[in-house]
Amino acid sequence: MEIKQSEFIISAVKPAQYPDDNRVEYAFVGRSNVGKSSLINTLTNRRKLVKVSGTPGKTRLINFFLINNSFYFVDLPGYGYAKVSKTEQAKWGKMMEDYLVRRPQLQKVALLVDVRHKPTKDDILMYEWIKHFGYEVVIVATKKDKLNRAELVKNNKLIRETLALQDNEEIINISSLKKIGVEELLANMFDESSEGDIPLT
Repeated sequence: MEIKQSEFIISAVKPAQYPDDNRVEYAFVGRSNVGKSSLINTLTNRRKLVKVSGTPGKTRLINFFLINNSFYFVDLPGYGYAKVSKTEQAKWGKMMEDYLVRRPQLQKVALLVDVRHKPTKDDILMYEWIKHFGYEVVIVATKKDKLNRAELVKNNKLIRETLALQDNEEIINISSLKKIGVEELLANMFDESSEGDIPLT
């Protein structure tokens, strides 16, 4: 899969605002500051397609980006930022539920976790939520460049155990900074033939 064209379409807070052209969608979700915006920019080879904020928890909308004029990348709001009020958390939960329940166009969800850390309770809940609604999920472990190979193997094992991943569920290790793992992730998302970039056994 080669991405040649990408453009921002709309920021939505409710289903009535979603694109209605029935193109398929691939969503990205993860904790605030896990590197979601940077990853989408790297995948599309556009430095400023998605605004990268230095303030965790700032993204409160569902953002749709048209890719190759044929499908959408969907940037879902980051979660887990402690300073967000309970009212805001409730709004986020409702927004996410509306999207996951009412979006048959959604093909797969990329759940981003920081490869340096054990997945949080929020990460576990998000993984279980995605599975509950019947979507395929790929775990994207960001910031690969921060660890050596031995640390990567150890932390991938921890991520797999913490999330209780099934054997056929892959972990893709990514470095947006060094553009490592991009081809593996795109191949996984679009069901092309690929294997993970490091052994996990």
